[in-house]
Amino acid sequence: MPDGRPRLGHVKSPAGHHRARGRGPVPAEVVAAYGVSRSWLYELLARYRAEGDAAFEPRSRRPHTSPRATPPQTVELVLRLRKRLSESGLDAGADTIGWHLAHHHRITLSRATINRILVRHGV
Repeated sequence: MPDGRPRLGHVKSPAGHHRARGRGPVPAEVVAAYGVSRSWLYELLARYRAEGDAAFEPRSRRPHTSPRATPPQTVELVLRLRKRLSESGLDAGADTIGWHLAHHHRITLSRATINRILVRHGV
């Protein structure tokens, strides 16, 4: 108030009015004490209100989708080519599979991608 008197209901405290009312530290204190951003603090608070203590458990950082992943039908084709080439006694390495994909199926995959597919499927 202009006359210097505190407003009714206002609690003066050096630590902040929230602490004086028993609600815990003010966000600025938490941000300063733990070195986190204000937006991260509010995200954790929202999670805590929704989930309780489970909000503080580590979460996966894996993306929900992989839009650039090799399509499943292409992975199947790579595995079929590998099997057919191996059964025919021919070289069934990534370079050969890549050649067949490019010349017979008009699909271009890097050698590393073909190798990852083969390793992932244990062949």
